[in-house]
Amino acid sequence: MPFEKFDRSKLKLLPISQRVHDLDLSVMLNPQTHKPGFSHPAIDILREKIIRAREKNAAVIMMMGAHVIRAGTAPYLLKLMEQGIITHFALNGAGAIHDFEFAEIGATTESVAKYISEGQFGLWNEDANFNIAVNAGAADGLGLGEAIGRHIEENKFPHRQYSLLAGAYRMKVPATVHVSVGCDIVHEQPNCDGAAVGRATYTDFLIYAKSIENLENGVFLNFGSAVTGPEVYLKCLAMARNVAHQEGKKISKFTTAVFDLLDLEGKNFHETPPKSDPRYYYRPWKTILARTVADGGESFYICGDHRETVPALAAKLLIK
Repeated sequence: MPFEKFDRSKLKLLPISQRVHDLDLSVMLNPQTHKPGFSHPAIDILREKIIRAREKNAAVIMMMGAHVIRAGTAPYLLKLMEQGIITHFALNGAGAIHDFEFAEIGATTESVAKYISEGQFGLWNEDANFNIAVNAGAADGLGLGEAIGRHIEENKFPHRQYSLLAGAYRMKVPATVHVSVGCDIVHEQPNCDGAAVGRATYTDFLIYAKSIENLENGVFLNFGSAVTGPEVYLKCLAMARNVAHQEGKKISKFTTAVFDLLDLEGKNFHETPPKSDPRYYYRPWKTILARTVADGGESFYICGDHRETVPALAAKLLIK
């Protein structure tokens, strides 16, 4: 039956200049001057795994949650891309929005508590520009990540040097964005076209699956994505393995690593926890650390803040 729908034309949007931001460009780390202080024995092992992977021309994929962008690590991520160390970046929708806002206005992150109370959360005029980029990109057959990167670069956003997606567009490196409709503030906007969002993010899903076809002897890194990262990776790996099996090949000998805040000290994260353990529902553990490497791969878990762990890993890999 024709259920009633919310009328977006009734929404009152305000200029983003009126929004109070929790973060600005002062959060950005400078790889030239910043001295990482974090250490973990697995980081040296991962360095060797990543170097070997690139020598074999295998994929080194980094999936991340939005907090990695918020932590100001983009300058390190851009360096890893420039030097050909990371071959594919993957973000969720929120990560792309933070990347976009940093590039456009040099600030991001509004107070959910303040603005949800006022009925203003996510309802800012300038965030409609994100949808303009997605709609245009989808019409041109682009994935969502490339569409955003292109828009930032071609419109010469004032702080585009900090944008991971703009950098990926310039360097022609896949940076995909994996969106759950309704999860992001830009979906509130009257100009959000659900069909365009779906088309663009599904294109990115297929680009991601293609990269995972090259994961044998490679490395998969997941920084702080507890749901989107593991779930999209799982489906792409299933598709890639399906084709590989038909060709008499395997995608089984690769390395995974999860960088997150959950303390797994003393836990055997190489095996799926029992359903009686609430951490059974922590997808990075059972999906990335256990199940998908059970046929010959290796996995590592590093507990720490992304503002510390990203530079620590990058410092081991980057050529000065």
